Amino acid sequence: MTAEAATRRGWTDWLGVGVALAGSALLLWFLTRDPVVAGVFALGLGVLALLAATLTLRKPAPVTQEFALPDWSVTVTAIERADVAVAIADRAGRLVCANRCFIEWFGSGGAPPQIPVRASSVHRLTDAARGAWRDGRAKVDLVEEREAGAGGRRWRAEVERAGRGEDFLVWRISTVSMADPVAELVAQLDGKLGKALSRAGIAAALVDPDGAIRAASAGFALRATGDAMADMAGQPFVAQLRQEEGDRITWMREGARGSPLTLYYLPVSDPDLPSDPDPETTPSLMLLADSGIAIGGGEGGGGAAPHLEALLGQLPLGLAMADRDGRLLFANAAFMRAACREGEAPPTYPTDLVVKEDKRALSEAIRRFGQGPATAGDIAIRLAGQPDDPVSLSLAGVRGLGEAAVLLGLTDSSEETRLKRQVAQATKMQAVGQLAGGVAHDFNNVLTAILGTCDLMLMRHTPGDSDYDDIQQIRANSNRAASLTRQLLAFSRQQTLRPEVLQLPDIVSETSQMLKRLIGEKIQLVVTHDRDLGPVRADPSQLGQVIMNLVVNARDAIQSRGDGKGRLSLATRRVTAADVRAMRSEIIPAGDYTALVVEDDGGGIPPEHLGKIFEPFFTTKEQGKGTGLGLSTVYGIVKQSGGFIFADSEPGKGTRFTVYLPVHHVAPGAAAPAPKPVQAPSKWAGGGRILLVEDEDPVRMVAERALTRQGYQVTSARDGEEGLDQVRQGGRFDLVISDVVMPTMDGPAMAREIRKIAADLPVLFMSGYAEEQLRKEIGIANAWFMPKPFSVQQLSEKVGDVLARTARVE
Repeated sequence: MTAEAATRRGWTDWLGVGVALAGSALLLWFLTRDPVVAGVFALGLGVLALLAATLTLRKPAPVTQEFALPDWSVTVTAIERADVAVAIADRAGRLVCANRCFIEWFGSGGAPPQIPVRASSVHRLTDAARGAWRDGRAKVDLVEEREAGAGGRRWRAEVERAGRGEDFLVWRISTVSMADPVAELVAQLDGKLGKALSRAGIAAALVDPDGAIRAASAGFALRATGDAMADMAGQPFVAQLRQEEGDRITWMREGARGSPLTLYYLPVSDPDLPSDPDPETTPSLMLLADSGIAIGGGEGGGGAAPHLEALLGQLPLGLAMADRDGRLLFANAAFMRAACREGEAPPTYPTDLVVKEDKRALSEAIRRFGQGPATAGDIAIRLAGQPDDPVSLSLAGVRGLGEAAVLLGLTDSSEETRLKRQVAQATKMQAVGQLAGGVAHDFNNVLTAILGTCDLMLMRHTPGDSDYDDIQQIRANSNRAASLTRQLLAFSRQQTLRPEVLQLPDIVSETSQMLKRLIGEKIQLVVTHDRDLGPVRADPSQLGQVIMNLVVNARDAIQSRGDGKGRLSLATRRVTAADVRAMRSEIIPAGDYTALVVEDDGGGIPPEHLGKIFEPFFTTKEQGKGTGLGLSTVYGIVKQSGGFIFADSEPGKGTRFTVYLPVHHVAPGAAAPAPKPVQAPSKWAGGGRILLVEDEDPVRMVAERALTRQGYQVTSARDGEEGLDQVRQGGRFDLVISDVVMPTMDGPAMAREIRKIAADLPVLFMSGYAEEQLRKEIGIANAWFMPKPFSVQQLSEKVGDVLARTARVE
């Protein structure tokens, strides 16, 4: 309908409406005979008609249409192509739509990468999908048909992210025209390549996996039949050759008088394919040459082999030679030392040297390097004598010496392996130490609250009360747990040491009487000392703990044999820098050391346990007879003292622990510092104002109650920021007691900010870490330290001591 016709029809409609309105008004007048009522009715209808006309004739506003839901049938029609498979997948990987080509090639069971192709192709398609979601597009150069041989179909794929919300992947898969190396080689053997090989005295044939000849050069036909034009296709390859004793092969036609042949064969496959050729479907190129001819242009012959063996035998590198069939032809002394046990004869095959799981990989590698071009490479293997430590074996194809051979290279890596184990053990112990230190530090907060609560409860009870003994039992168990945490801190090198310059034999002498009572009468204790031992700098009490723990372990090892009799030796040794260099250790730096050696003739430590003995809570004793912290404590003390400890053991012959402590050298002309006189701190008279900052609620509550009982005015804060606000708001304090590690603002950071306001305000830090370590990390003057866990009495005494010292200084 045209616009003019639509307008005419509109006016006709309105004329009909007007006539209807007039008729209604006349009808109402006729019934009522009242002109006013009829007039009002006509006027109302007219207003309504005018309003309706206005709304109807108004031009409608343009309406924005939303996109319609996708019509996949239209999409399929748009992507329909005969030579390219196109598929669309959603974000969940489901197939949304695909063209006919995709369904014919891969079916409708799923979208890429879940299509019927090889597993390696599925991996490549999966990586491409991830790349497309991330980068917008990706491609795969090769997709291979599942369960297909050399003639299987191959494709290349491209994927692109698309859609309004980029919620779809569009896959485009096209065929790849692959070259047929087998067909090309057949043509070459019939052409110039075959003539060139024949001129060089080399007969060539292409042989199928079933042994039938597919194509042969004219030289092969001439040597096999006497007729260069003979058709060799379909004939069995092995029927043309004759094998004699010693694996000597000749031409069947020439008989026993024929010259020996050297056979080379190479699988014919596309080298650009990522997968290895399938031996059941891949033909092989066979090259036959007289033994006097060396492929590669050199003069062959076996006369060079004895000279080569003589040369290889003198080299310090482990070298051996194997033929292409995997037999070991020669191995020098260095190779035998690295690969075999002492006194073991060379094996027939190199594969006899490795573990069962690596035999096939080594055999295939030797065959590959022996039959292919003269290349070199490496393979990781595990020797039968060292199954836990992979080693690298070098392989190189050798040509020009008559028969093809493979040169094997192996270096004696036993010393390197030992050093790697030591470094790995040191790294592991460092990590375990950090973990143990963190656990001990947090556990000390719990013990501090328990011990403090017990002390406060004991103040309200006297001996004889019904609860007194129970509280004492809780306190005793808490002290035992605190001792374990101190051992963990010792292992993690986070305990407080009081080092002194001392002689190691003096410490041994001080503990000798106690050790004799400790080990009993059945065990003989032998103590020896070297002369001219250098002094060491260590904590004497901690060194005594080291000796005690080592001797206790030696005693238990001797008593575990049954009769309880044995010999335990305790010796100190002088170790010079030359001795350290001769050890060739990558762990101990060159220098002078004083060594402590503890040796027993007990049952020894099994090899599988030797690398774990210094770990905390590791023990081989029966349940309830050991905590597993003895040797870990020794390890931590020795390391924190700057020393080193090693354990050597052989089952059935005993164990030897050697502790190396560096000799302490005093600079020439430097006088030893005079010891400071020890003065008893004066009692702090009266109370004081204390700012207590602690994020652990139980610890803060116990400390606040304990200090309040002593008459101090205590202001508590939950963290460093709250404590700093107390000082900023004008609070005046005589002492700040703070934890070191707190969230948001730690204790040292708070103390530095407080010192900007009150420069002389003393600070007492509470921490489970070593005092020396904290002093180095914090670097704050006029600061004191109190280790956790502590009792109420220790807290009161320490606070009084700090306030007394501060008052005396002021």
